[in-house]
Amino acid sequence: MRSRTFRSVTAAAALAVTALAFAGCATAPSAEAPDASAAPTTVTVEDNHGEIEVPVDPERVVALDNTTFQTLSDWGVTLVAAPKPLMHGLWPDLSGGDEVLDAGLHREPDVEAIVAAEPDLIIGGYRFRELYDQLKEIQPATIETSPRDGEDQSSELKRQTTILGEVFDKQAEAAQLNADLDTAIADAKDAYDPSQTVMGLITSGGKIAYAAPGEGRGVGTLFPTLGLTPALERSAEDSSHGDDISVEAIAAANPEWLFVLDRDAPLGVENYVGAAELIENAEALKNVPAVQKGQIVYLDGSFYLDEGIQAYTKLYRQAAEAFAS
Repeated sequence: MRSRTFRSVTAAAALAVTALAFAGCATAPSAEAPDASAAPTTVTVEDNHGEIEVPVDPERVVALDNTTFQTLSDWGVTLVAAPKPLMHGLWPDLSGGDEVLDAGLHREPDVEAIVAAEPDLIIGGYRFRELYDQLKEIQPATIETSPRDGEDQSSELKRQTTILGEVFDKQAEAAQLNADLDTAIADAKDAYDPSQTVMGLITSGGKIAYAAPGEGRGVGTLFPTLGLTPALERSAEDSSHGDDISVEAIAAANPEWLFVLDRDAPLGVENYVGAAELIENAEALKNVPAVQKGQIVYLDGSFYLDEGIQAYTKLYRQAAEAFAS
């Protein structure tokens, strides 16, 4: 009797162990199964060169493209290397102290500093576009998102912002920036009277240059975006810095409005002469309608170094307010 009981207990124990073993086998896969709610660690975006897989919200970022600086600053992105001489103190949170390595200017980049920064992501492009191949060798996850030549400026700004939103997991913020730009453009278009002619000017080194409609950056892009009527239609020889023009030629064009980019304003140049002084004190321009009526819009002093979506949104808001008044 005792032997039979012992065998029964032993059999029951064996069954229990077997059941536990099967239970363990059944639950093991679920313990190792991927978490469906976990955020993706990489994202595929399409930059200026095509599709590329990059990390989401990377920790070690090198940013060289000044058109992205304000967005990165607003989103709280920290950098491990940046072109500090190009920043002129406008983004202290990005340029930081010694912990942020100096990548130098685009004319004399410090490639070794970029290597030493050990980036997870490099944002190249714009002034640093000629460095692209070297940057790809340092870190294959290198993107260029700056507005492309020959494309619609506002669409390019929104494309750039959308890409950055995907990379830094800021899609909602990116969508809001794009919506703000669209609103500013629409308001400026609605307020503008196409019977009034407009001229774009660029000042630098104490001289006034002509910005051809639809060419270059800043004031030139206003014309196709807002449908402005040019006071003077002349193709550009130097789309970046403007073409030589005499004050007499400006007066002869007789513009109702002037939009002026002061390139020297943020640079702290020696013997600086501001755009307002150059234009409003010029004897030959005193009878120009834009000067007489005070219909001159000066771009924000930091525009030349910024040129991001926020800078253009502010410019179009300036235009809307000026035209409306």
